[in-house]
Amino acid sequence: METGKIIKGSLSAIILQLLENNGAMYGYEMTKAVRQGSMEKMKVTEAALYPALHKLEESGMLETEIKFVEGRQRKYYRLSENGKAEGRRQLEHLQEMIASLQQVLDFRLQKS
Repeated sequence: METGKIIKGSLSAIILQLLENNGAMYGYEMTKAVRQGSMEKMKVTEAALYPALHKLEESGMLETEIKFVEGRQRKYYRLSENGKAEGRRQLEHLQEMIASLQQVLDFRLQKS
């Protein structure tokens, strides 16, 4: 199964929900959380993650803070108030899409 296509359309919802559940996180931590949370079935590449993070930051959904950890600079992302509301909205939309997909997969045409 090609999971990249599934993630691409829902990546911002995944990011917002990760931050809702875990507080501030840095990029690699998010990629690791997706891998672990999906039991290695889904992977988010840095090439997909960072443009999504920058877009969410530019739209006011995320706030950032630079911290130095073990001599290295890390950029931590956290939800803004707007990001919290948008995260709830996107999660509801994603859940509706999953439910609709399940209905299609379960659908049986009534034959007369």
